[in-house]
Amino acid sequence: MDAFVNEKDFELLADDRCTFQVLDRILRQECELIRTDHERLILCHSASRYPVWIWTPDGLTEAEKEAAWKLASEFRLVEEGFEIIMKYELAEYFMARAEKEGMKMGCQMEMMAYDCPEPKTPEFPADGELYECTPEDTDEVVKFLGGFFMDLDGELPPDERILAKAQEYIGNQAFFQWKTAEGTPVACCYYRPNQDMASIGGVWTVPEYRRKHYAQQLVYAVTKKIAGMGYLPMLYTDANYAASNACYQKIGYTLRGRLCTIKRMEEEKMI
Repeated sequence: MDAFVNEKDFELLADDRCTFQVLDRILRQECELIRTDHERLILCHSASRYPVWIWTPDGLTEAEKEAAWKLASEFRLVEEGFEIIMKYELAEYFMARAEKEGMKMGCQMEMMAYDCPEPKTPEFPADGELYECTPEDTDEVVKFLGGFFMDLDGELPPDERILAKAQEYIGNQAFFQWKTAEGTPVACCYYRPNQDMASIGGVWTVPEYRRKHYAQQLVYAVTKKIAGMGYLPMLYTDANYAASNACYQKIGYTLRGRLCTIKRMEEEKMI
């Protein structure tokens, strides 16, 4: 196994270009851990706090699944409780294999990967308009990102990390809000480009303004914007949130793949 990637790896990921778009972007940066055979297995960990990614093709043999398990075990990724993102068939093997080793792994999140070749106008209108955030909006962006992280993880990252993210997105002209006709910011999202695709993330709506179609209008407007820049828009969703998945499908997003985030469970959660 090599500790570097080459064009063969990116050619492999091209077969799952939407599902593993984030991994493709990560591998183009400096990472803490990379192992690849350039054919059937890529393992990558970008940095602390972030999940480990494992790419494999469809239709793995049992020997190939075991090889992926042994590679993860070599770096104690399961034992030390890292979140690991992979395809379903490998996730099922990892959970069964962990049980044989006296450990319990559980699915933290089931994710769906979508892209949007042809955006569709939302069926339901919403008052207001798209707003691109500027450096003067930094405090507001920090507040909205905090709301997103709280809903996602149940806890806030360090203040400096939220601020750094806010400054990064604003600096890239990539953080947007939807403002009502009265000028009240009610929803947010950002996008990150990579090669010919751009992923939309951080979609969050102020709780008292939910179910009013603001987020759908926001995502549609940003989707149109990045499509106009020549990118193929894409995004990930939590498979368990049927409403949000339906929302994106109605504006033209098409399901391209599924992923599972698994992690060793704490002993008290195993009962």
